[in-house]
Amino acid sequence: MADNYSFDVTTGVDLQEVDNAVNQAQKEIAQRYDFKGSKAAIDFQRAEGKLKLVADDDFRMRALYDVLLSRLIKRGVPVKNLDEGELIEAGGDTVRKEIGLKMSLDTETAKKVVSAIKEAKLKKVQGSIQGDQVRVSSPSKDELQTAITLLRGQDFGVELKFGNYR
Repeated sequence: MADNYSFDVTTGVDLQEVDNAVNQAQKEIAQRYDFKGSKAAIDFQRAEGKLKLVADDDFRMRALYDVLLSRLIKRGVPVKNLDEGELIEAGGDTVRKEIGLKMSLDTETAKKVVSAIKEAKLKKVQGSIQGDQVRVSSPSKDELQTAITLLRGQDFGVELKFGNYR
């Protein structure tokens, strides 16, 4: 029997589901009457983990963003992991917006997760930052379950995933 049990806390999005959602949103935009003749477009840059939206004006940008958001939600992509950029005026009477995808826990969020575990004062539960994930370990499986429940109940600005439970 193992003397210490652990699990990993990570975050991320399924890039294939994002790709599917973008394709569905583009099909809907092509068919909608309010987008006829407009320069509305969504560009998914998979390598950089970014979405670039282009529209004619602020109103169409909001509509384009709403269509994309609804498709992402339907595909099960965590909306918390979207890093929405500012609206930028571009040439040719268009506006642009970049949306970043948070693929891993940043250092600040990982520190918040570790401090939340420490503040809860769970018996012999320890969290340690290991690159872009947090490993939580304890000799008791019940305490680890309590830690998972505690972390699910708090908002860290990203969707937390719990894996590698052993």
